[in-house]
Amino acid sequence: MIEPVQLPSPWRDAHLTVVVPTYNEAGNLPALVERLLALPLPGLRILVADDNSPDGTGEVADKLAIEHPDRIEVMHRAGKEGLGRAYVDGMGRAIEGGAEYVAQMDADLSHPPEALPGMLGALLSTQAGVVIGSRYVPGGELDENWPLYRRALSGWANLYVHTLLRVRIRDLTAGFKIWRADALRDIGLHRVQSNGYSFQVEMHYLATKLGHTILEVPIRFEERRDGESKMTTATKVESALMPFRLRSKHRNITG
Repeated sequence: MIEPVQLPSPWRDAHLTVVVPTYNEAGNLPALVERLLALPLPGLRILVADDNSPDGTGEVADKLAIEHPDRIEVMHRAGKEGLGRAYVDGMGRAIEGGAEYVAQMDADLSHPPEALPGMLGALLSTQAGVVIGSRYVPGGELDENWPLYRRALSGWANLYVHTLLRVRIRDLTAGFKIWRADALRDIGLHRVQSNGYSFQVEMHYLATKLGHTILEVPIRFEERRDGESKMTTATKVESALMPFRLRSKHRNITG
């Protein structure tokens, strides 16, 4: 586990909301929340967007919110509508709540919370609209326990999307990042159509089309600690078709 960067004031006091979509993550959420709240970022808030998880994740989140009423909010959604919809709803709520910066990360502990202060520092010290915690820039790592087929799928997806969309990002499918709230307003969350993991690609594509600087910093990506991957055949099909839809739907968007 890396040591979090100690940011100077007023950077460490920035209003940062971390949006965490959950579906059957009851075993991981308490550990993630503990690590997030231990960060030297007093302005950090957590917004859990739960899709009515059958394993009781929503109830776990509610208990954590009672323990930390000023720092945790829970959004209960009707059911499993997809990662993209959860992020759109969560990010919208975060901006409405006054967040200056919005982070997104998985609940499965694959993304290191301790990297957030450094990512926030990189965002604040540049003109970037978003900073990505990247697996594929120099210094980035993949857990050696990550299955070979997942490595191959991730590598192929990045190559495939880069070829079709010409977006100059190494980790196009990354799900760990910090956005400026102004960049999200400019993108317009209402424009986002993706339901599954292709949400990440669509957001990167829109940010690029609108002229926002995208910065990648290296992270170590860990294999999930508990539970199962939510990747399904339907999400794979959506991800394969999405680049063609993006080129058609957003071709006239410019910065």
